[in-house]
Amino acid sequence: MRTYLQKTAETKHDWYIVDAAGQRLGTLAVRIARALSGKHKPTWTPHIDDGDHVIVINAEKIELGGQKWDQKVYRRHSGYPGGLREQTAREMHDKHPERLIEMAVRGMLATNRMRDEQLRRLNVYTGSNHPHDAQKPQPLF
Repeated sequence: MRTYLQKTAETKHDWYIVDAAGQRLGTLAVRIARALSGKHKPTWTPHIDDGDHVIVINAEKIELGGQKWDQKVYRRHSGYPGGLREQTAREMHDKHPERLIEMAVRGMLATNRMRDEQLRRLNVYTGSNHPHDAQKPQPLF
């Protein structure tokens, strides 16, 4: 009996939709990261990108627990002296609510060559409308 290894030509990328309204950010990001990486499939192979497309709607209705809206800080640096910029989760949510989900999912994916390709299959929208009706997405959970 031989161990099954999936080939790149055998991969199939399905489409899933997730409603983020009323869901916790961390729990939602874990489920999305598993779907993007393909770990929810029985044919998962570490070196093959077998993940699916995930559409997230209602990103502005995401929930954070406790005082995380004001205590969670996102940092970025321009590379220049004095170029450190900090934003709380509330400030980021007010300007770009979809970035909260994108950054949480990015942090939960494996840091390898496939991560950028997996993130390209993540589509996050602030409203309940999305342009992917033709792909007939199924609910993820």
